[in-house]
Amino acid sequence: MDELRRFARELLLKKEVAAVIGYEQVGEARTRPVVITDPDECRRLVLNEYCLNNLVVYLNRARIKALARSKEGIRKLAVVAKPCDIRSIVALIQENQIRRENLMILSMNCHGVVRDFGCEFNGDNLAAKCISCNTQSSTYADKSFGEVREIPKFTGKLEYDLSEIEQLPPSKRMEFFREQFDKCIKCYACRAVCPLCYCQRCITDKTIPRWIESSSHSRGNFAWNIVRALHLSGRCTGCGECERACPMDIPLSLLNRKMAMKSKELFGYESGKSTDNPTLVGSYDQKDSDELFM
Repeated sequence: MDELRRFARELLLKKEVAAVIGYEQVGEARTRPVVITDPDECRRLVLNEYCLNNLVVYLNRARIKALARSKEGIRKLAVVAKPCDIRSIVALIQENQIRRENLMILSMNCHGVVRDFGCEFNGDNLAAKCISCNTQSSTYADKSFGEVREIPKFTGKLEYDLSEIEQLPPSKRMEFFREQFDKCIKCYACRAVCPLCYCQRCITDKTIPRWIESSSHSRGNFAWNIVRALHLSGRCTGCGECERACPMDIPLSLLNRKMAMKSKELFGYESGKSTDNPTLVGSYDQKDSDELFM
């Protein structure tokens, strides 16, 4: 943490960045996002197992805030991002939402994060995305901190297993997701926390015509969650923030993970893996299989 604080302070002192987006400690077992523009405030920055949030979602909002405060017109931002979060940055670069030259990516050699704040970090409280993680470091980071350590072996139990749901007959799968979506209260926390949900006006906010009913009932809930899953197909990087933010504990990542698996299976594409690859939705390859449409 000391190395991170010194490095971030130096960036701000030299006016290389307008702001640093990172984490600060709140109590013993919780962190929260913080945007720092004062070099002396860099002492608040932390890097540990409780750095759970995907800070990439703040890039656009923080950019506006930081540039408004910057008298020198500095266009560059520094962001603390776990290796898995950097995939969200890559996806945004691919979709022309941010420019790589306007970012300073500060990362860590990650050994996993907690599933729930306030609990001890161990194999029983390991975030689901860390169980099969293979991105403990990233080549896209400008600066990495911390030692390479093993991720604890997962000893808990997943509440929902995708492989088990896949084995259910279609009618049972439909029944399962209807029951889950019926719990939705249309708070849109999943949308607010997703770094890939960046539309200035979401389809749910459009009233002429009204594509998705705004009321929190079965029909509107089902339409909203299915449409969102489709809009993230081939784009979701699996950060799991939507599921973590959901106050009704809906397993939103199940659909996203399944769509990601099909994207890789059918097109060999993984979102956020490389800035050199064109996006799946925005590109066309004559070698793509026609089996989907047969």
